[in-house]
Amino acid sequence: MFRGAMPGGGGGSRVPSMMGGGRGVAIVAALIAVVWLGSGFYRVQPDEQGVVLRFGAVNRTAFPGLNYHVPWPVERVIKPAVTRINRVEVGYISPSSDIRAIELRSTRGVSGGTRDLPEESLMLTGDENIIDINFAVFWRIRDAGEFLFNTRSPEITVKAVAESEMREVIGRTPIQPALTDARARIEADVRRGVQQILDSYKAGVEITQVQLQKVDPPDAVIESFRDVQRATTDAERARNEADTYQNDIVPRARGDAARLVAEAEGARQVSITESTGQAQRFLSVLRSYQAAKDVTMERLYLETMQNVLSTTPSIIVDDRLQGVVPFLPLGEAGRAGLPLPAAGSPSPPSSSAPARGTQR
Repeated sequence: MFRGAMPGGGGGSRVPSMMGGGRGVAIVAALIAVVWLGSGFYRVQPDEQGVVLRFGAVNRTAFPGLNYHVPWPVERVIKPAVTRINRVEVGYISPSSDIRAIELRSTRGVSGGTRDLPEESLMLTGDENIIDINFAVFWRIRDAGEFLFNTRSPEITVKAVAESEMREVIGRTPIQPALTDARARIEADVRRGVQQILDSYKAGVEITQVQLQKVDPPDAVIESFRDVQRATTDAERARNEADTYQNDIVPRARGDAARLVAEAEGARQVSITESTGQAQRFLSVLRSYQAAKDVTMERLYLETMQNVLSTTPSIIVDDRLQGVVPFLPLGEAGRAGLPLPAAGSPSPPSSSAPARGTQR
């Protein structure tokens, strides 16, 4: 302690320098600590989800915005895009395919434009026919932690599961519905089946859509199948035309039948009503006749003569008039179709015969 103060010892100059050097190291260490701690701030974008790893194990999930984690090597963060819709193609490769999918298939020597992959697209239908199917699977990340650590290669897993599920669905579907009206049902069944399998794997993936791109018979027999489809279309068109004709002619015939029945029913009611009225009139006359025979007979006689004289032309001649020659209207009788009197037979009474009354 006192040795540094002795002359020639030089101790007094070393003590301040040591004190100054320690202060500088502390300042540098503090700055390093501040920078290290400040490096733990990070930002998660709106389309991302942050997965914080503490010593390599999943610790927590960070949501969009400014977040903090203990800097490396204690914690680190992975920020995968969870809103981006990814696409996996099965049975073909298109020029717009994801670069990772192209890299996965580069070992097959396929490049350039859209190419078919028969080993993926050719499938066996439920009625033991071969069908060529190209389809695309659209998916997104639902849980970033599960997506990153529960499966080794999520893209390959999605593709393999989709191809397997499509083969299962096609394996229980006949070829004709698969080519025509069962496309929507096939897409829905495959999407549901793939989602169930990925959920059982806890892959953290959500299947948004399965889209069939091409559903055709194999190239060797495609023309024959198209001929069958055209014949089926023609048969369906003829059936629709026949149904249209039936829907037009049957209601019309039923309407005509209903009209005839209504007219017959109306005529029947008219006949019944007229017959009933005539019967009632006859019964009324009969009751009147039974009550007053003379008056009724006179009334009947007058009504009958009125009906006869109102429709028959008559000439009234005074019986005191002399030189009147009776006239027989042969022309009228011939035109009316009446038989002419034979020679020597008494002539029928003429309307010009003397009658009651006088003509002045």
